[in-house]
Amino acid sequence: MAKENLECSFCGRKKPETNLLIAGLDAHICDRCIEQAHGIVAEESKQSKTNDLSSELILKKPKEIKGFLDTFIIGQERTKKVMSVAVYNHYKRLLQSSSNDDDVEIQKSNIIMVGQTGTGKTLMAKTIARMLNVPLAIVDATVLTEAGYVGEDVESILTRLLQAADYNLEKTERGIVFIDEIDKIARKSDNPSITRDVSGEGVQQGLLKLLEGTTVNVPPKGGRKHPDQKFIEVNTENILFIAGGAFDGIERAISKRLNLQSIGYSATKAEENLDEANILQYIIPKDLKDFGLIPEIIGRLPVLTHMNPLDEKTLRAILTEPKNAIIKQYEKLFAMDGITFSITDQALDYIVKKAIEYKLGARGLRSLCEAIFTDAMFEMPTSGEKEFKVSKPYAESKLNYETIKKLKAVS
Repeated sequence: MAKENLECSFCGRKKPETNLLIAGLDAHICDRCIEQAHGIVAEESKQSKTNDLSSELILKKPKEIKGFLDTFIIGQERTKKVMSVAVYNHYKRLLQSSSNDDDVEIQKSNIIMVGQTGTGKTLMAKTIARMLNVPLAIVDATVLTEAGYVGEDVESILTRLLQAADYNLEKTERGIVFIDEIDKIARKSDNPSITRDVSGEGVQQGLLKLLEGTTVNVPPKGGRKHPDQKFIEVNTENILFIAGGAFDGIERAISKRLNLQSIGYSATKAEENLDEANILQYIIPKDLKDFGLIPEIIGRLPVLTHMNPLDEKTLRAILTEPKNAIIKQYEKLFAMDGITFSITDQALDYIVKKAIEYKLGARGLRSLCEAIFTDAMFEMPTSGEKEFKVSKPYAESKLNYETIKKLKAVS
């Protein structure tokens, strides 16, 4: 074939119409067809990897999971152990061979975490999802209502997970859902009423099948279901559900139960062994039932753990020790403007003391830091100064009474 008559064997373009024409044994291919073929191969390769659970899921042993959590979360040793084991067992269940001949079927190990606000419940779920490389949806139970009422249906939880997985069904069906504020859907009263408890027990009833495992028709864009709408079928059998809530006031139920058990001569001895500063550590499923969760939903959240309240030592460590500690973040922010940032131990202790005094929790640490550093972050990028050292008197001058009162109101 004459050189000027050469053409691409795939698209038929003549050689002058191409930038590059590569010759094979009995055929030729142009640069455009090569680019197109490369895109097809890359997409197919990506799809095959997505469909293979073991290729994307990064599953580590419980001690390795806890070690990863330790780099981001201070304290909460018991909860980190419980979470590590539950997550490991759940994803080990997913990875077990489908050709297994024995009749033993491993059940899901959904988790419920009880702890005061700001103790790290959401952070725990986020960190585990990051480590496993699976999609995570964080939903607020307070907006959920029974089907047919104003508010969001229970199925909207799965819409959020679909969106987090970029509408990839395979990834969605092995993701993690964190249901926050689960205590807000507690049964309002044990007494029967003529009115429906549409945002309490009604929501709990709606969650039952979701937690246990069922196929749900999910509207991909959320909102109300209607007959002409297209649905995506999502199987929740392999989705790990983690529920969290403050359960404000549950300590009274725990104390009452512990006191009732302490009868006779052993009463004094039993009371001496109780840690009254952290009564939450003695929580059992019965306390959740007394608070207002129905027995069926407690049974579908078999792993119960608690978050310890944050003391001064823990809050101090949260400021400086984790991989993404608050002070490290400010150091990086100032460094991006060429400013060397430092803070004295006395100033750090003062911030922690104020967070404890006004019960602002771990979230309050960031708010207090913002209140102290905002003026400097506003002025220094244009002032030409290259060093910013925060002392206790400087922190005290920025944290006046009115500022702290506003922060307390926000928290």
